[in-house]
Amino acid sequence: MIEQGLYRKVKIAGKVAALIPAFALGLPAQWLALKLAPRLARWLPVYFHRYVLLVLGVRVERVGVVDVRKPLLITANHLSWLDILVISSLFPVSFIAKSEVGEWPLFGTLARLQRSIFVERQRRGKTGDVNRAIAARMLDGDALVLFAEGTTGDGTRILPFRSALIGAAQAATGDVATGDSTGESFIQPVNIAYPRIGGLPIGRGNHALIAWHGDMELVPHLSDFLTLPGVDCRVTLLPARTVGPGTDRKAMTRQLEAEIRAAHARALSGRSHQIEG
Repeated sequence: MIEQGLYRKVKIAGKVAALIPAFALGLPAQWLALKLAPRLARWLPVYFHRYVLLVLGVRVERVGVVDVRKPLLITANHLSWLDILVISSLFPVSFIAKSEVGEWPLFGTLARLQRSIFVERQRRGKTGDVNRAIAARMLDGDALVLFAEGTTGDGTRILPFRSALIGAAQAATGDVATGDSTGESFIQPVNIAYPRIGGLPIGRGNHALIAWHGDMELVPHLSDFLTLPGVDCRVTLLPARTVGPGTDRKAMTRQLEAEIRAAHARALSGRSHQIEG
């Protein structure tokens, strides 16, 4: 037991030591890039998160490709803080996050440096203003990620999607200043799953080692995660859907949820999936 405890501490310390230079150099570099080189600021987080995942022992398998059409809203399921690192390692994105995230130590700083949009979910009367702000960013060429469940799940199932903020994609079909219709936008559903730990299929009881939800304390969860032998992640990028002024938002939400739910089941079962479209 003592040897196991010592090994655990050494493993955690080694990974933390390897991460310190990335944070010490990466955060100031991103701060400067935001002020001096906006294009570079979009790509620096990609390389930062790739390095962090390498240190953490997370291997990412991507199925499908990100849609190159704009304006683009990416709608994904949500299991853990790890989802943000995974998506950010694949392509330049910003996130739509609940306002509390902006107040979290370190995580809030990272979110702001990645130009996240913070949403006060309790103030439903502000949804229209938030949608217009999101639409403006989408029309400016930014790919934004929305975790449509509104919270993190336990990793074994997909929670019901919320349709309110998906209206941002519809708002992006019009001129934000005048409200006139100017065309169409796109929503791409994405599934994130963690099918294996240490090369072995994840069991229902092991999802808690990755998923962070409910009243789980972050520090003990991070400590356990840092001792894992390796995590496999599958990110499935499904075909994007076109959104127009007359799109039924609730029907679209149900379709996106069904597609992501099916992709999640395939990923956890180990079945391959041929992306169409």
